[in-house]
Amino acid sequence: MLIINILAGLAIVPLFLYIRNPYIFHDLGYAFRAIRCVTRMKRKQKLSPSFLGCFLEKVERHPQKPFIIFEGTSHTYSQADRQSNRIARVLSTHAQVKGGDTVALFMGNEPLFVWVSLALAKVGCIASLLNSNIRSKSLLHCLSCCDAKVLIAAAELRGAVEEVMPTLLQQGVRVFILSDDSDSEGMEGLSAKIQQASDQPLSPHLRANITLKGPAMYIYTSGTTGLPKAALVTHERVMQASLMFSLSNVRENDVLYLYLPLYHSSGFMMGLCGAMETGITVVLRRKFSTSQFWNDCRKHDVTVIQYIGEIMRYLCSTSPSDRDHKVRMAIGNGIRVDTWSDFLQRFGDIRICECYGATEGNIGFINYIGKVGAIGKENFLQKMTTPYALIKYDTEKEEAVRDSRGFCIEVPKGETGLLVGKITPRSEFRGYVKNKQQTEKKKLQDVLVKGDIYYNSGDLLQIDHQGFVYFQDRIGDTYRWKGENVATTEVTDHLVMVHCIEEANVYGVAVPGHEGRVGMAALTLKEGQDFDSSATYQQVKSCLPTYARPQFIRIQDALMVTGTHKQMKRGLMEEGFNPAVITDPMYYLESSEGYVPMTQDIFNSITEGRIRL
Repeated sequence: MLIINILAGLAIVPLFLYIRNPYIFHDLGYAFRAIRCVTRMKRKQKLSPSFLGCFLEKVERHPQKPFIIFEGTSHTYSQADRQSNRIARVLSTHAQVKGGDTVALFMGNEPLFVWVSLALAKVGCIASLLNSNIRSKSLLHCLSCCDAKVLIAAAELRGAVEEVMPTLLQQGVRVFILSDDSDSEGMEGLSAKIQQASDQPLSPHLRANITLKGPAMYIYTSGTTGLPKAALVTHERVMQASLMFSLSNVRENDVLYLYLPLYHSSGFMMGLCGAMETGITVVLRRKFSTSQFWNDCRKHDVTVIQYIGEIMRYLCSTSPSDRDHKVRMAIGNGIRVDTWSDFLQRFGDIRICECYGATEGNIGFINYIGKVGAIGKENFLQKMTTPYALIKYDTEKEEAVRDSRGFCIEVPKGETGLLVGKITPRSEFRGYVKNKQQTEKKKLQDVLVKGDIYYNSGDLLQIDHQGFVYFQDRIGDTYRWKGENVATTEVTDHLVMVHCIEEANVYGVAVPGHEGRVGMAALTLKEGQDFDSSATYQQVKSCLPTYARPQFIRIQDALMVTGTHKQMKRGLMEEGFNPAVITDPMYYLESSEGYVPMTQDIFNSITEGRIRL
């Protein structure tokens, strides 16, 4: 009888747990999967402390399996290995790079990007992944802040390199173009030498300098000082990020559709390295194409896609309903609730795995359950290993709220708070290269107890009573548009160079039906000057990538500032760009004409979806 009672009691336990937490079995499944993935990764790290080890393991396991499919050509794992051997040999013998050197990659999405990054790992170099949209001052800054002495550029970016070539020559930076030859002074073609080089493996001793905690690459994030910041990414961090696919149940027979930029952490660390960790095939595109998206998925039997929220919105707004495909999973971040539901209705039962994280951050979330609208789900295992908190934040004063003892105040479930992650040896924050000020700015001290240090994510989140995490807003001097972080200070620095502009306050405003916030600038003009729309347009066109150019301009008599003379953005953001509300003169960036006067008809066309930004 006692045994029967005990068994009956044990049978009730799962029901009791389920009633208290309907997602308990999902949580346990994810925890077991995470333990399995981490255990496997630890075993791999003992053999090779680099993502290269994952790749070489797959080369040995299935050498003839397609690795990269690009513009009609399929490259196997073995072919990728041999081609990267050729490049590594040329870099080692001709370019004379060695373990520990930093080499900058200035390329778009193409197989050569993959081969060169593998080659750099094979000779123990640190890769500096440059945004292929940057030019002039930003390009030089990115090269100098990571002390790159070698630049490898794609042939189509030759013009951008030539613009800064005199400075590169002065700084002693060797420049190699991925073409047969070059007639520009200081540039040297590499393609012919690569074709002639041996494809045999290089000695592992060339990369003997690599350690888990050592730098693997620099990935650039938006900089509030006006220029991109180089986030130092360790080999351990790359390998951790590559587990995202396994944690999301990506299988070895899956095919990934990858169009996100490889110079971003989502494209390189999560996408490319995740593919190598799981051993899958990657269909690589130079850029996203709405018209070709589903055709590509059908043609190559794609089963997994990566996304940013803006891409999902594009697909929903421009593509007819299409369920004739094999896509079963979408992994990414930034999808809105309405787009999420619309996407599933249009394109079928695709599991959307929304995630949250930052290149330099030490905390992230995965919505492994698929709850619509959530960017992640709390898990007991994560709480134990990587402590974090949501704390009260004053958006007007732009600072964390502290109690009488000087400690931050955690918000209760269901309330919005600033996400902070405790900095520990297990969850590090390595900061930004040659930018101590911005590194320290991302740290909060004495958060919950005396002496603790937390990473400030800069994001306001909310966690409900079931543990689902929801994104609310971004604070500080950046906003996100077209899947890119835009640094308001960088935009400001370029605007004030226009002869008529005295001051500029740049911020992001929400637009109905669009992800993120589009750029807007409130300007004051120099005494006696009128707004020169043509000069302003030429300035932003020549100095800023498309996504960073202010879509709207607002002319004010004076900019609003706080008592400590900080520019006030919150009120401007809330007022938006409606001419019926704003009496100040406003201008709209028309793609073919530059800045034109903002009208109510333009506003209505944007909000009603007749004009797509």
